[in-house]
Amino acid sequence: MIEFTFWDILRNLVFATRWTLMLSLAAFAGGAIVGLAILSARISKTRWPRSFASGYIALFQGTPLLMQLFLMFFGLPMLGFRIESWTAAVCGLTFYASAYLAEIWRSGVEAVPRGQWDAAASLGLHRLLELRLVILPQAFRITRAPTVGFLVQLIKSTALASILGFDELLKTANAINNATFEPFKVYGLVALIFFALCYPLTQYARFLEKKAAFS
Repeated sequence: MIEFTFWDILRNLVFATRWTLMLSLAAFAGGAIVGLAILSARISKTRWPRSFASGYIALFQGTPLLMQLFLMFFGLPMLGFRIESWTAAVCGLTFYASAYLAEIWRSGVEAVPRGQWDAAASLGLHRLLELRLVILPQAFRITRAPTVGFLVQLIKSTALASILGFDELLKTANAINNATFEPFKVYGLVALIFFALCYPLTQYARFLEKKAAFS
């Protein structure tokens, strides 16, 4: 057994937290970009893009994230595509996030009064410009609270990337625990770090929710 002081354990966990944060931000940014594309297809006037988007969302919402990460990291090499654990984690979490963000934002688009669509159409705007300039800004304002709430879920979901061998917070905690045999101390600190990351965002989401209710 290796002797680690409390500060040694805390320092290593805090150091590993940067990878959890980077993975969360990369997955959220990627999920937002792909989610916008899926949203555009989901609300298209043409049938086949709507069908594709519905199938995409059903697939990634209807299967466990753990299974998606497994297929990304262990399945793709069988098809000749070898990817690193970081890439597999980012891609898996991006697809997962995009399915949920597209649905969250779709609810915002549907909440925008029909008159706003008519007003945008009366200006002679192309449908994409209608969305970008008129509809989406209002939809994003409506769905800010659930979007931030989903970011909290995404941060916690990054812990699953440890099964791919990616050295994020939980993977580092497992290594330290194997060396120290102090699970309560190690995983207790991991829980506190996740709480410190997620609690402010949760409170911010509640603030946005109350603000939206009063406006």
